Amino acid sequence: MSLNDTVVLEFLHEHDLELPPKALWANLNRHGHDIGYSTVQLRLSKLEDHDLVEKAESGYYQLSGKGEQWLDDEIGIEEMED
Repeated sequence: MSLNDTVVLEFLHEHDLELPPKALWANLNRHGHDIGYSTVQLRLSKLEDHDLVEKAESGYYQLSGKGEQWLDDEIGIEEMED
């Protein structure tokens, strides 16, 4: 997990949003997070691999139940290892 992963997860949680990558990137930067678009795309892919975010058919991402548990410290990083 990287700092950017935490930023993305916390942002989706705090704002209760479903967003496509470009809108997520724009809103993160609008709220003071200096993060590149390619970084957002990469981190979303990695977070999806670990089931921390879910991607709808529309291409929008949202925080998953497992992502909520991770933010609430109910599961640790070792539980996300392959």
